[in-house]
Amino acid sequence: MTNTHRLAIITLCSLLAAGCGSDTSTPIDETPDVDNGGDSSTPAPLPEPTTLIADTGQSECFNAKSVIDCPVLGYEFFGQDAQHQGHGPNFTDNGDGTITDNVTGLMWQQSPDQNGDGVIDASDKLGYEQAAAAASEVITGGYNDWRLPTIKELYSLIDFSGVDPSGYEGSDTSDLVPFIDTNYFGFGYGDQNAGERIIDAQYATTSVYNGIGANGIDLLFGVNFADGRIKGYGVELHGQAKTFNLLYVRGEAGYGDNQLVDNGDGTISDASTGLMWSQADSGTGMNWEAALAYAQAMNDDYYLGYNDWRVPNAKELQALVDYSRSPDGTDSAAIDPVFESTQITNEGGQADYPAYWTSTTHKNWSSVNGGNAVYVNFGRALGYMNGEWQDVHGAGAQRSDPKVGDAADYPEGHGPQGDAIRIDNYVRLVRDAD
Repeated sequence: MTNTHRLAIITLCSLLAAGCGSDTSTPIDETPDVDNGGDSSTPAPLPEPTTLIADTGQSECFNAKSVIDCPVLGYEFFGQDAQHQGHGPNFTDNGDGTITDNVTGLMWQQSPDQNGDGVIDASDKLGYEQAAAAASEVITGGYNDWRLPTIKELYSLIDFSGVDPSGYEGSDTSDLVPFIDTNYFGFGYGDQNAGERIIDAQYATTSVYNGIGANGIDLLFGVNFADGRIKGYGVELHGQAKTFNLLYVRGEAGYGDNQLVDNGDGTISDASTGLMWSQADSGTGMNWEAALAYAQAMNDDYYLGYNDWRVPNAKELQALVDYSRSPDGTDSAAIDPVFESTQITNEGGQADYPAYWTSTTHKNWSSVNGGNAVYVNFGRALGYMNGEWQDVHGAGAQRSDPKVGDAADYPEGHGPQGDAIRIDNYVRLVRDAD
């Protein structure tokens, strides 16, 4: 860490003492719409494949609690997600049960109603092995090359205008807002008539965790479009195959594969996304407001020769995860080793790697609906279960933390799996490559 880098962190900690911890360690894309007029005999050509990152869809700004007017440079909470609009989203409804994403170049099934009965419920779900095998039988839109998506492909659809229903005590879901664009995609919350929770809308991918899940079980990464998270889910539940919602995809393989270039100056460029990253992380944890301020302090110091650094949004940061890596599987963070990742000691006393803040707020169903922000685990995603800390969701999970507070107030985590609450997460800066 450079002296300038260290000084900026010390300055921030003195200004925002509660924010730095002693961790034990949208412009519319102009791609032409693709429309085959609903005629499956003349298939709509796929757009040229890209690895561009579709925007998160978040258009509001927040303080540590709720919606605010977007702040200007120099004021608290400047530099959050809504203040940097990316590509799209930009979908085309092909009129044949398929949706083309003109940003990513992928084509999707429009609905997870896999049995075609017009209702999205538990009967549409399959276990992981069944889901992978069933892809060869899918002929939506007249195509026969459907497949399960990777975690990066599926996460490209997440829309952070959604609201996490955790804490909602009703059963009527008509006023809830999922984390997927329902102007284009079908969606159903958990099937309460089948004994499911409202949040049981986990979608399967092909991405199996290269680590050791809680109680030694195998984990499959999935996206929950009901509560806006990535988690590693046990492929078995109560001795039976866990079932998932399904959205099959078609298109060129390789979306989300990073093409990293070490620029030799403390920066790493990703030719696949057009983003430039800081090779080193912040070196210490801090709360969300401090994370946003940290980016501006680095800009004031012309960090690594640039003054347009920012905290990445949820999709940008998730795009940097290397899902072939994990602390248990490769003795590393879930990121290419060209990056420097601070080692920490986690809640269970293990050598581990941090979670990193994003600039994206994770709205929830509460009186403090803007009080949480998204983070991505590059180390184990711990939860307190059966009296001990375990890797419940896997390195590469995307969850959320309170923006402010004291982690000591959550000695056994929070939520159904006792998710570890740290609040003082790390930062890796990003900018648009020149």
